Amino acid sequence: MHPSDIKQKVVLLRKSGKTYGEIKRMIGADISKSTLSLWCRDIPLSRAERQSIQKAMISGSKRGRTRALVARAQQRTAYLHSIRERVRHLGRTIKNMDTAKIALSMLYLGEGSKWRSHRGLMLGSSDPDIILLYINLIGQCYGITRERLRCRISYRADQDINDLQKFWSKITCIPLASFYKTKPDPRTIGRETKRIDYKGVCVVSCGGTDVQLELEAIARVILRGR
Repeated sequence: MHPSDIKQKVVLLRKSGKTYGEIKRMIGADISKSTLSLWCRDIPLSRAERQSIQKAMISGSKRGRTRALVARAQQRTAYLHSIRERVRHLGRTIKNMDTAKIALSMLYLGEGSKWRSHRGLMLGSSDPDIILLYINLIGQCYGITRERLRCRISYRADQDINDLQKFWSKITCIPLASFYKTKPDPRTIGRETKRIDYKGVCVVSCGGTDVQLELEAIARVILRGR
């Protein structure tokens, strides 16, 4: 198509209320938006045509954002999958008892109650994965079954304790009868919980001072190298 014919078609499409993006797609020519703007700068547009162009631009912008979000989500999914594949072999090493005890010791060092403040095993977290990992590891390393475990939920004043206990009971497979009754944090009275996915802090406890001390000893041995 001759350049003058392209320009004429661009002008006609612009007069009909098309955006520059739409014009480029419809004529199938690689023309910069600055050139299109130059060609169309003297075209008088009615109010309805300007509104039509603005509406189309807003709609196109929304579609562009949606495509960008989808693309980023796909990239993130692929990225996380590559990481999981990179470390998948480590899942087999946890079957070794020494490795499992080291993992449990590190977990307890970060999240568990220490001997000076509490006698026996106690670990709390709002993250279900941390709670499940802890329960699985104490079972694997020390034969502590779910029947020996007790739970309590630390929660906010605007939350329903019964719903929270049901949630954590389902997650942990610990029966509701093993959950202690608790009261909400008084500091949260009158304050709305903004995180809709927040299910309180699940605190798992049981007897086992000897295990507690052993886990602390493992951490010290690793720290000192002997």
